[in-house]
Amino acid sequence: MIASALSATPGTADAKETLTWLLRDFPPLTIFAGPQAGQGAIDKLMPELIAQMPEYNHQIMHVNRARGTQMLRDPDVFACDPTLLWTAERAKTILFSIPTYATPGNGVTIERRNHAMFAPFLDADGHLDLAALLNANTVKTGIVAERSYGPTIDKILKATTQPDSLILHYGNAAVGSMLQMERLDRFQAIISYWPEARYHAQQQGIALEELEFFPIKDAPKYQFAHIGCSKTDKGREAIEIINREMRTLRTTKLISFYAEWMVDKRQYLQDAQTFFDDAEN
Repeated sequence: MIASALSATPGTADAKETLTWLLRDFPPLTIFAGPQAGQGAIDKLMPELIAQMPEYNHQIMHVNRARGTQMLRDPDVFACDPTLLWTAERAKTILFSIPTYATPGNGVTIERRNHAMFAPFLDADGHLDLAALLNANTVKTGIVAERSYGPTIDKILKATTQPDSLILHYGNAAVGSMLQMERLDRFQAIISYWPEARYHAQQQGIALEELEFFPIKDAPKYQFAHIGCSKTDKGREAIEIINREMRTLRTTKLISFYAEWMVDKRQYLQDAQTFFDDAEN
């Protein structure tokens, strides 16, 4: 679905390439429906970034994760996705920008009433041993098809001896749908970002006190996301411009946009002061 198209000066459109931005329903980064539609952190970033890229005509297309991945891998498509984690596998077919924002790491969201099922796998700090949980085969866990959860969790999911305990969701608003399925006891755990799960719970009228979130043992506190583009000459040219603009926009705009959705906004803003200190970032 093409959500909107943004063109440049009339009469010059034909001379410009059209860059397709692939957005999925991924609160609190992108929000497609409801009273806060268009108010996600990336929703707010896109007009700012597009305004700095007059070299192109821009169109925004709503896709799910699987469709977005397929389009980025298609050499005949000129597209970018502003919400990608870097993985070695993806880097074979997708070009990545510099880091653009840091998100709290993925973890496991459960119904608090099921806490006893997870207690044996929690350490003293409340971190969940996901590998041990999956291999025990005592719960079913919902995951979004073709989403990367970062290298630590991806490795655990790939290596589990109980792959049948993983329930894949391919649709739109996947985490929201999985929260509903979890309440019906179709499975007992969801792997996601906590701000994402919180958003969907609030939209569905689920009291946050009824949910519990566990960070994953050995996973980093934050993960850096990137803009990913088609691995073509057109994509390379776009990435050069994106990198130039995001070095400024990520600190002057995007950090504050995303901080609005954090459970502890003050802590996030404090941590954000060092996000991009590395010269390679």
